[in-house]
Amino acid sequence: MSTEVKGLNEECGVFGVWGSPDAAQLTYFGLHALQHRGQEGAGITANDQGTLKSERGLGLLADVFRDPRRLDRLTGTAAVGHVRYATAGNHGVENIQPLEFNFSDAQFALAHNGNLTNAVSLRRELEQAGAIFHASSDSEILMHLIRRSKAPTLDEQVKDALNQVQGGFAYLLITNDRLFAALDPNGFRPLVVGQLPTGGYVVCSETCALDAVGATFIQDVHPGELLTIDDQGLKIDHYTTDTQLAICSMEFIYFARPDSDIYGVNVHSARKRMGARLAQEQPVEADIVVGVPNSSLSAATGYAEASGLPYEMGLIKNQYSSRTFIQPTQALREQGVRMKLSAVKGVVAGKRVVLIDDSIVRGTTSRRIVKLLKDAGAKSVHLRIASPPLRYPCFYGIDIQTTRELIAANQTIPEMCQSFGADSLGFLSEAGVIESVGLKVEAPYGGLCMAYFNGDYPTPLYDYQVEYDEEIRQLQLHK
Repeated sequence: MSTEVKGLNEECGVFGVWGSPDAAQLTYFGLHALQHRGQEGAGITANDQGTLKSERGLGLLADVFRDPRRLDRLTGTAAVGHVRYATAGNHGVENIQPLEFNFSDAQFALAHNGNLTNAVSLRRELEQAGAIFHASSDSEILMHLIRRSKAPTLDEQVKDALNQVQGGFAYLLITNDRLFAALDPNGFRPLVVGQLPTGGYVVCSETCALDAVGATFIQDVHPGELLTIDDQGLKIDHYTTDTQLAICSMEFIYFARPDSDIYGVNVHSARKRMGARLAQEQPVEADIVVGVPNSSLSAATGYAEASGLPYEMGLIKNQYSSRTFIQPTQALREQGVRMKLSAVKGVVAGKRVVLIDDSIVRGTTSRRIVKLLKDAGAKSVHLRIASPPLRYPCFYGIDIQTTRELIAANQTIPEMCQSFGADSLGFLSEAGVIESVGLKVEAPYGGLCMAYFNGDYPTPLYDYQVEYDEEIRQLQLHK
């Protein structure tokens, strides 16, 4: 993934296992496969005969568990794990998940991927009722709602709590005797369940993590579903039937690993189709096609095949450079881009290049890469983007919550083209994305959330609505 260069980040990846003697080790392997979804912190909580134990810390998974004794301490037959990139809450270790809760009668550990849109209101209500929060992220809210529920059983308390939170969420909740998994009513974030050869179960963010631990795919977790896994097996229930699939389109465009399948659609194949469709919608006379490593390579091969132009490796990614998305200043991020990518002069010199990228956020990277290619002797650079212009913020679990940082919200396509120093600029249409993904569902936009591109949010924005309305008003005033 080129996550570190682009400055667009998924919030988290979650992984849970029940019924395996090496549960924590499997969780480590599963989280390693999900590292692209969060690189700020990692943690694992294991259930050892009804007692929960946790290890967590800041940094990459391998850094957090560099000392093998940390993983060795996590004995037991069940575990949940989390890799984090923050969209809500500060960046301290107190927000690294799984969040552990110890009560007189039970222990819980919670892992959350997504972002709640009514978190501020709920937290205010809970604090006024006497709740004490230890972290600043929105993930802790669910646990308070569960414990305050008047429902007679834990299963019913979890359902009660899930019906009070709004927005995007894929939750894993491990207790002393069971593992819960739940997905929001729109399925904004992906979540899948599989079975180990030994009979245990795995729930995780992407199918690539199932593959990493040798688990067989059972099904995608569907919107509004609540799964319960214990020593008796897997139970699939619903906490609500008021659902409508609107999975994040950026999962297919950029976030998910290309070897993952989401609702039966292989991510690499969808991106390749997007590239082919882009070649039909935005053709240009050129000599070669070059993709931005790594998340744009699938779309670039699709564009090359459809256009009949040769695909060439005109850009090389340094796999060992620093992760620029965590750099605190724009100058350091730009230096990180220079460290991360280099042009292959022998490939691009004297050539008319079609440069394929999956999306444009701030535009800094596009500007730098066009310059890299031209400095290497490219005769012309035609920038083609395998998604529509990204003009609107996301409130469901991606770190774009303001239009100020989105170049397409503030400039026209000709202005962007000039800003990047490109010879031409073209984007894939909304229909191109929807038809290339091709989910077989009856839902608006083919079951995808396309709000980043058209501002049509599938849910009310709750706590964000007033601020968003004002931001859009200011944006229109300045146009």
